[in-house]
This record gives sequence, C-alpha cells and structure tokens, in this order.
Amino acid sequence: MKLLGLKAFAAFFLASVLTAPAWGVGTAIPGSINYVEGQVTLADQPLDSKSIGSAELQPGQSLATGNGKAEILLTPGVFLRVGDNSTVEMVSANLTNTQANLVKGQATVEVAEIHPYNQLRIGEDGATTELGKDGLYAFDADRANVLVVKGEAQVEDNDQNVKLKGGHEVDLNQSGKLKTVKFDKDALEASDLYRFSSLRSQYLAEANVDVARQYYASGPGWYGPGWYWDAAFWAYTWIPADGIFYSPFGWGFYSPLWVGYAPYYPYRYYWPHGYSHGRVAVPAYRGAAPPPRMAPVRPSLARPAPGPGFGVMGPSFHGGSGGFAAGIHGGGIPR
Repeated sequence: MKLLGLKAFAAFFLASVLTAPAWGVGTAIPGSINYVEGQVTLADQPLDSKSIGSAELQPGQSLATGNGKAEILLTPGVFLRVGDNSTVEMVSANLTNTQANLVKGQATVEVAEIHPYNQLRIGEDGATTELGKDGLYAFDADRANVLVVKGEAQVEDNDQNVKLKGGHEVDLNQSGKLKTVKFDKDALEASDLYRFSSLRSQYLAEANVDVARQYYASGPGWYGPGWYWDAAFWAYTWIPADGIFYSPFGWGFYSPLWVGYAPYYPYRYYWPHGYSHGRVAVPAYRGAAPPPRMAPVRPSLARPAPGPGFGVMGPSFHGGSGGFAAGIHGGGIPR
C-alpha cells in the first residue's frame, strides 16, 4: 500500500511539473526536435532552424534526413541524434515507455541519466535494443548492427536475447546464435555522426552551465531536473537535480547547486533566430569584435566532495521554442 501511495504521488507530481511554465514559454516532451541542419523532414514536411524547440516527432510519425542531421529529445538527459540519409520513426513517447525505430541509416543515443522506471528502446531490423545504463549507443540500420560504446544494453531478436556491454557490437544479420564482438573504436571516432554527436554534447554541456548559473543566481523558479531552454544556444539543455553528471563524451552537466564547480566561459554568444551556418554570432556584450569561441574545459573524472543535498521530486521539461545552434568538431571516446 505504501508503494502504491508513493507511485501515485510520483505520478501526480510528474504531471504537475510537466505542465509548469518556465521562463514564460512552452514546454518540451519526448520527441521534441532540438536541432536540425541540412535536409530534414518531419512527416514529409521540411524542417529548418525555426522548427527547433517547437516541432515534435509524435508516435506514428517519421523524421527523415537527406544531406542533413537532427537531434531529438527523449527522456530528460537522453538525446537521439540522426545522421545523413536516415529515417527514424517514433513508436512511443511516454516518459516510462519511450521507443523509436531506426528504419534507415545511422543514429546515436547519448544517455546522460537513466532511471529504473525509464524503458528506453530502439528498434532496428526487427530487433529491439533496451538501453540499461548511462552511456553512448550507436545504431546502423544499413549494416543491421548495434554498438555499445559505453553502457549496457539488452538486444532481443525474435527468440534470441543477448546482453551487449561497452566496446562491443552485435550483427543482426549473422546466422545462428547472436554473438557479441569488439569493434574498432578509432574507426567510430572518425565517423561523421560520432563527431557531430560529440560536438552537440559539448555545446549542450556549455548551455547547461549557462542556464544552471541563471537558476543559481537570480533566475526564475527552479522546478527540478529536466529540459530547460537556453536562448544563448537556441536549444534545450538538460539540468540534473543534484551533483554533476558526465556525458559519455566527458562533458559535465551540473545542477544549479553544483554549477560553481563548472568551467568559466568569459563570453556568451546569442545566435539570432533563423541564422544559417557560416553567419557571425552576435556577442552578448558590446564593444570590440569577439574572440574565437571558447570550448568547455574537459572535466576530470574526479568528483568534488559532496555538496549540499537537494530533494529530487521528478524529471520535467521546461521550455522555449525556435532557434539555432551550429558546428562540428571532434571528440574522443573516454578510455
């Protein structure tokens, strides 16, 4: 009875948090489009930078790319990134049951945080992969394989079930019993989608610091963990409830109570709505021409001593709409 009461309270609180406004703008849900570049369509309708933060991939709909890429929010702290010439279909967009199918091409899933009640699954070539831990997962529908860069997953294909651990892949086309083998990490790091995913993780980590500092200092009410809109990057970023969470690429996501440990970025840039690649960013200060954009300091894996506690109520999405963020650099797999 006590457990049922706790579940009922959690459901009530989650519903109230998801509908709470933040910064006076809209909210994000699983399936929200967080970034697009190049040729991207949603339900056969073209998307551009103005679609960021407002367009949603709903169950039964498909997002397709030509020469382009897209980033889709799943549960708080989980990012689905779609490569060139790829198609992904949303099957279920519930917080406790989230599934997307990769129909064609390549995709990655970055999991910065996962909860026991989250059921995160990616379908591919008739198989279903359930993501079990924080980490980075790569999918290739053209080659029919699943890679776990870091983390752990359970792959089900017809009557077969295999556990896939970090540094291993499984070929869904192999005959006989499914077997996991090691993959070439250097080749993966050199791939275009991996580099794109690494840079997006870096940018969103920097956006996290930007927003978390606003809540720590003098921003509007702090509703708890979830997606928060950052105008400086024209994208949603993830803020955890307490402490520091590290992405599989090594970038830190800070709660407002721990953001004092974050690297300091002396210049903030605002990307005007609707700008395309190659345009100059407008600095958030007046005066001389801005210096080159500073990248976040890659944090060490050493955690600082525990700070003040924070009561975690539940995940949420806090919002905004429209915008742009850009660029592609490289990033390495933590060894």
